[in-house]
Amino acid sequence: MLHRDPPPGAGRQVDFSTGDVRRSVLAVAAPMLVAQVLNLLYNIVDRIYIGKIPGEGTLALAGLGLCFPLVTLVTAFANLFGVGGSPLCAIARGQKDNRTAGRIMTNAWFMLLVCGVVLTALGLVFHKPILYLFGASDSTYPYAADYLTIYLLGTVFVMTSLGLNPYINCQGFARTGMLTVLLGAVVNIALDPLLIFGAGLGVRGAAIATVISQGLSALWVVRFLTGPKTELRLVLRGFRPDWACIRRVAALGTSSFVMSFTDSLVQVACNATLRSFGGDLYISVMTVINSVRQIAQTPVMALSDGASPVISYNYGAGNVPRVRKAIRFMTQLGFGYTMLFWGLVSLFPAAFISIFNHEEALLAAAVPALHIYFFGFVMMAFQFSGQSVFKSLNKAKHAVFFSLLRKAFIVVPLTLLLPHLFGLGVNGVFLAEPISNIIGGLACYITMRRTVMPELTAMEQRAAQTL
Repeated sequence: MLHRDPPPGAGRQVDFSTGDVRRSVLAVAAPMLVAQVLNLLYNIVDRIYIGKIPGEGTLALAGLGLCFPLVTLVTAFANLFGVGGSPLCAIARGQKDNRTAGRIMTNAWFMLLVCGVVLTALGLVFHKPILYLFGASDSTYPYAADYLTIYLLGTVFVMTSLGLNPYINCQGFARTGMLTVLLGAVVNIALDPLLIFGAGLGVRGAAIATVISQGLSALWVVRFLTGPKTELRLVLRGFRPDWACIRRVAALGTSSFVMSFTDSLVQVACNATLRSFGGDLYISVMTVINSVRQIAQTPVMALSDGASPVISYNYGAGNVPRVRKAIRFMTQLGFGYTMLFWGLVSLFPAAFISIFNHEEALLAAAVPALHIYFFGFVMMAFQFSGQSVFKSLNKAKHAVFFSLLRKAFIVVPLTLLLPHLFGLGVNGVFLAEPISNIIGGLACYITMRRTVMPELTAMEQRAAQTL
């Protein structure tokens, strides 16, 4: 489970304990940004090609959008044991307890495999009623079913690649983590046009390309974590589940799980409401807007994920000044980026929409919806910053609460209620997002400042008294 003396080949490992904190954060965040952008390409490229299938692009795009909640649910379970265990792993490394760190990683992989198998079976058996529940019509169901039934066959691959990659990053091997996603993304981009258009497989071709690419990414992750260059080695020989360890991982991972799960819940609520108030066209509009949002939030997510192992490691080591600097840098850079992107979306909405579809009806409906949806996008920086700190410091209850607050307690009720008020109709669905960003983002960040900062001050005072 443990490789105590990393060989010279591990020289690209980032040392979280020394040097400029900003450089440490960026050394992890930059490769993670590339990795997350590439990971985003798995689905974005599918949507770009599918949206441009002659004569059926808009319906096919709506069908793909109906699959998002289930795809997001798979990601939620990957985050439960991936994002949930990696901060604990980093804290243990900061405490020089590599044995515990290795045990956390191995138990997480076991649960990722179990969840992958269960989700595959349940999805294949119940996909039809689920898709109709999520807002499918007789016109969009065939596209959704063609994509989803093939995608589900690669669930174990998705769980392994997404769930184990954080354990590569938390050891400081951010470039290797980036290569995990690069491998799959390049294969997916290459296969998509060949299978969608060349082989005439349509949405099925997109799903096949995704499964193959995720399989290669999973193989890369497992090969690295069982090889000689890793500091913590993945070993299943003689393995027995440590349920106490699994409960700790799941407790912290619940916040990331809830964030992804509530994203899935929001997508279901949006699709079902839009189906009633606007029809299949507005499900296509939401599919495009969700794609733009994913593009927009990827850099700020990479920044917060890049800061997380730096914060966790130095918190475990008791180095409070470096924890403070990492939090400050993450928040300031995230605020600047989200402000910039908000401006770009406001000025050039049609350019972002046209990436996915050029049809006039969709463009006319999507432009005003995009303006509403992205209003106050800058507040997402505060949500990600506060949420990242809570996860990094193993404050599971706070992380879970604020995950639920923004999506489950604000977005979903507003999505269902606002379309019925003041004649808002479909605009009410898009208005729910900015309201939740403002309320949820500020609440999360202010609470983090009021709870975490006094604790860090107390840690400094105790350290000073022992000197």
